[in-house]
Amino acid sequence: MTIGTIITLMNKLTQLHKSLLTVSHTKTEALKHNVTDEMQKLLQQERKHVQAVKQVEKQRTEAAAEWFKQKGHTGQDETVSAMLELLSGEEKEELQRAYEALIFVLSDLKQQEALNAELIQQSMQFISLSLNTLEPSIQSLNYGNQKQEAPKRSLFDSKA
Repeated sequence: MTIGTIITLMNKLTQLHKSLLTVSHTKTEALKHNVTDEMQKLLQQERKHVQAVKQVEKQRTEAAAEWFKQKGHTGQDETVSAMLELLSGEEKEELQRAYEALIFVLSDLKQQEALNAELIQQSMQFISLSLNTLEPSIQSLNYGNQKQEAPKRSLFDSKA
């Protein structure tokens, strides 16, 4: 396995994550405008992207493992960072660029998804508040905490 294959797979991962970032931006707009039908479509697209990312990541992991095996560096972490330490020259620079591009896209995606999660949380709080406002409580049905008690009577009539 060559470094070129690994770089190609990393570039594919970067493109997939950029596409996922676009879906995430669209999801933010759908959340802002409360378009639930659009959200369903976006969630389906997101699932497809995540599945594709898993497949390419699996290929990249296998390619990296094979590269380490070919180079005789078994027993250590088979990561891109470890590859960068072992490489030099143009291959190292290309792999470094692909690695950094992927890291930047992942960082942007993480921030965007955090924003989406916060928007969803705020929407849920608003819905909960609205439901609590609309839902009558038992106290308001009885107009307060007033209990009408029957007059107390004892077994013995003390006036007799």
